[in-house]
Amino acid sequence: MLNKSIIDDIFYMALSNGGDFAEVFIEDNATTEIATVGGCIENGMSGRDYGIGIRIFSGLNSVYVYTNDLSKDNLMKITEKASKAIKGNKRDLIVNFDKLVEPNVHKYKILPSDVKMKHKVELMKRATSAAKNYDDEISQVTVNYLDQVQNVLIANTEGIFVEDKRVRTRALILVTAEYNGQMETGYVGPGALMGLEFYDTIDIEDYAREAARTAKTMVHAEYCPAGVMPVVVDNGFGGLMFHEACGHSLEASSVSKGISVFSNKMGEQIASDVVTLVDDGSIENSWGSLGVDDEGKKTQKNVLIQNGILKSYMIDKLNGRRMGMESTASGRRQSYRFAPTSRMTNTYIDNGSSTREEIIENTEYGLFAKYINAGSVNPATGDFNFSLSEAYLIENGKITKPVKGATLIGNGSKILQDVDMVGNNLEIGQGYCFAASGAIFIGAGQPTIRVKSMTVGGREDA
Repeated sequence: MLNKSIIDDIFYMALSNGGDFAEVFIEDNATTEIATVGGCIENGMSGRDYGIGIRIFSGLNSVYVYTNDLSKDNLMKITEKASKAIKGNKRDLIVNFDKLVEPNVHKYKILPSDVKMKHKVELMKRATSAAKNYDDEISQVTVNYLDQVQNVLIANTEGIFVEDKRVRTRALILVTAEYNGQMETGYVGPGALMGLEFYDTIDIEDYAREAARTAKTMVHAEYCPAGVMPVVVDNGFGGLMFHEACGHSLEASSVSKGISVFSNKMGEQIASDVVTLVDDGSIENSWGSLGVDDEGKKTQKNVLIQNGILKSYMIDKLNGRRMGMESTASGRRQSYRFAPTSRMTNTYIDNGSSTREEIIENTEYGLFAKYINAGSVNPATGDFNFSLSEAYLIENGKITKPVKGATLIGNGSKILQDVDMVGNNLEIGQGYCFAASGAIFIGAGQPTIRVKSMTVGGREDA
């Protein structure tokens, strides 16, 4: 993607004014996005983005520049400007790309470019028909299709020179049901770090019908009662709650500055002893996985919390310097336009010993959160809130009537302590995460879990 001799020249220029580390991130990214409403194409886009980001360190100071003009003259020019922002003693530099990195292999069979657009649209129409035909109350079906092939090359002055090919595809299905002037939605978003053979491993119609089922169920639901009660969160993308409530507070971008609720707590018990929290960017073909992170380190499994004890943070290179700790292959960025920072990959609560049925049977009264819609957190305090797209009451140890308008409100450090039952049915869902280094693909998951006490937002008179 770029000649090694040019990268050498970039590095010599980058460190000419006293920098102690330099890195290049080169990206060639081809993306296709299609949106259909009711089976008709609303919009579509295929594009290619190509560029380079150059980063220089001097101690804990960092400078980042990027461009899509990869001519040598331009690269030398912007590198020289960046290097002048670094003040220090000039160092003798010998660059040998001798640190062998073998990326985790995520196999793919069918490149998106090998499949005609009409076949991709046909897939979307199949999903639309399945959802629309689910019930007469289904009023609208929106399907968004995405595929992406991202080729990256990462090199640095510590000897790293590695390439990674990332092939992804995903379908996002949003279904609306209408009844007596009320509208509710259901949503699913299956995806993987795979080629288009992914759609041979799932039944897209089943996913569409599941979104339609949620929409129809919720349009007939009563409003959720408000109060403090046990909450059972189902497996799969329910793990978004821990991604938001706890995961962000374990990223070195906040931990290293002492502004996380979990700063300086390594080795301490921060959760119930039934909680083990993991971030793993190496899971084969998982949506949030990578061969190497965006700083060129082979992705790995990081056990963040083990039986309640804080074992690790998610650490990128620069924040690792601040903390005096090694990177955990957690450096991520949306594209070459962003400097990397510590971010999650596939983050999940690991399996426990209870069954889903046991958890529900042991809950006399509470809320069953089947699907979490969205959420946010303040990493400094750990305070969070989530909206639910599908929820039910639990009464006398049984799931009973559906309820809408439910929100979960709480604090990340407290919720970790209040998890008292963890199921054995781990599943990881697919999503996006937006933060300082842009929008990235993430997995979030868990088995069914119970939080013994949470504040549930709803209606007092429900």
